[in-house]
Amino acid sequence: MSPTELIRRALDRLLAKDMAGFLDLFADDAVLEFPFAEPPQPSRVAGKAALTAYLDGYPERLDIREFPVVVLHQTTDPAIAVAEFTAKGITVSTGEPYELSYVAVITVRDDLVVSYRDYWSPVAAARAVNG
Repeated sequence: MSPTELIRRALDRLLAKDMAGFLDLFADDAVLEFPFAEPPQPSRVAGKAALTAYLDGYPERLDIREFPVVVLHQTTDPAIAVAEFTAKGITVSTGEPYELSYVAVITVRDDLVVSYRDYWSPVAAARAVNG
């Protein structure tokens, strides 16, 4: 499976709120990195167990209802793709609309995500989640 196919599958599982299925797309040694994160948010989550804990309760915090913008770029390295997407939904705790754009660099090995670098705005995310 190509990295772009894997990204589409991951987005579909997030929309379905299938977090177990989403996590199944990650290797046991997968690493998530958030280069723009600021404390108390982690800048790195390593390993599937840590990723599972990090995403625990995600659908109860954010009700993502659509990805109105999805642009996928296959790089010259067949294992790496770049995804630009916008998530739209509802912040569950406030009932307020949630909309945030992301850029992610994803590396795949053996049809599983091994590296996911997520370039998002922690300020915009905090503002959206906290109203």
